[in-house]
Amino acid sequence: MFVGYSRTSQIDQVAGYEAQLRDLHAAGCEKIFGEQVSSVNSSRPELERAIEFVRENDVLVVTRLDRLARSVSDLSQIVARLEAKQVGLKILDMAIDTTSPTGRLLMNLVGSIAQFEREIMLARQREGIAKAKAEHKFMGRAPTARRKASQIIEMHLAGRGASEIAAAIGVGRSSVYRIIADAN
Repeated sequence: MFVGYSRTSQIDQVAGYEAQLRDLHAAGCEKIFGEQVSSVNSSRPELERAIEFVRENDVLVVTRLDRLARSVSDLSQIVARLEAKQVGLKILDMAIDTTSPTGRLLMNLVGSIAQFEREIMLARQREGIAKAKAEHKFMGRAPTARRKASQIIEMHLAGRGASEIAAAIGVGRSSVYRIIADAN
């Protein structure tokens, strides 16, 4: 049985999600698990359900590698779980099918290349941020409490307590204490 898994990072990526569903149906998937969550910052419950669902001799099908795994180690863990259940993995856009030795080799190579590309992209991003900071074009997010320091000091001088100030301004109590200490 072919079992599909589709994922987009955001709910508003409707066209990409629908394209994945179309491709998975065209590939012969009888059951499809899908979700619209970021793979980086959240769990993927539908992926877990898909892995639990598949049985011996089934094949888990995804349209693209980045829809399945976050990194080479994540991919390796997923593949190991599938192999333990004697389940194959098929990646449509790369024509990789791990039910063959050649497919397993290609998948490992492609996974390594994908991780390399991501690491290069992140390094370039860090370089760009560092350059922008050096040119004073990127200062990061302005601290909320620091922007409201004058209000915090004014309320403190009026005799209001830190908890009351924090609730009224919408900042943490520790931020109120820090601003009061800095003002003294």
